[in-house]
Amino acid sequence: MIIQYMYDPDRFIDPFIDSFARMHREGFVRETPPLPRMDDIETLERMLMQLFFPGHQGTETPQKLRRVIQYLMESTMHLLCDSIALALRYSREGMSEEESNAEAERLSDRIGEALPGIRRILKTDAAAGYEGDPASMSVHEVILCYPYMEAMAVHRVAHLMHKLGIPLVPRMMSESIHSRTGIDIHPGAEIGESFFIDHGTGVSIGETSTIGCNVRMHHGVTLGALSVENHGNAIQGKKRHPTIEDDVRIYANATILGPVTIGKGSTVYPGTMITSDIPPYSVVRTANTEIIVEPISRQ
Repeated sequence: MIIQYMYDPDRFIDPFIDSFARMHREGFVRETPPLPRMDDIETLERMLMQLFFPGHQGTETPQKLRRVIQYLMESTMHLLCDSIALALRYSREGMSEEESNAEAERLSDRIGEALPGIRRILKTDAAAGYEGDPASMSVHEVILCYPYMEAMAVHRVAHLMHKLGIPLVPRMMSESIHSRTGIDIHPGAEIGESFFIDHGTGVSIGETSTIGCNVRMHHGVTLGALSVENHGNAIQGKKRHPTIEDDVRIYANATILGPVTIGKGSTVYPGTMITSDIPPYSVVRTANTEIIVEPISRQ
């Protein structure tokens, strides 16, 4: 049986349009500039990964490498500049199109100059994954298959953009890669070289986190802030998240909250909750855990 549904557009469309008018009346009045498109951000992230690791995308010879890099660099910089210009016009009321374009070009140049240095650091991240995971067969496998590599490639560019004061785009990048990898890193987080996230799913690293060099994390780790009620934006920009010093290993599902410090060379065992400073070269585990095994009744 086919139901003959009589669609009445006025019944749904007018209330829907009215909700926009109530919620965004000022935006409609002053003709708010368009936002950067998430589709463009996702394309930008894919091009960055290809730019950083072209040898893993079918580039076999030095001659071909130069052509590929030239194409990718030009495409990446144009898309980057366009997205930054849109974000600037949206976020800075009164900024003209000419002003936003000029500022976007200046900021894009700063990012372009930094890309070789970011690639160098990403190579240390890839090496850390290979050296730290007995299941990996090569650095190439780490780059191609491990989600933390894509997350770190995006984060290291987004973090630079965050430091340059670029609005919207860094956060869009971090949320886009979060949806694909399950790794949530705020672009404000400072992360040193040779960083490795094993498996990756469920890792959350907050805005004011600081992570040293040669740090290894497992899945489900949270570097978060303690909830402070009724403060809202009053604590924005203040240190709220942990500092992880060099050579620390944090096992699965550990939770570290607040502006605490995990000392150099320490190991945090699975499932541990930490809300206070840990001295260097410590082992942190949950005490007095008990496992009870009982037979299942078969009646």
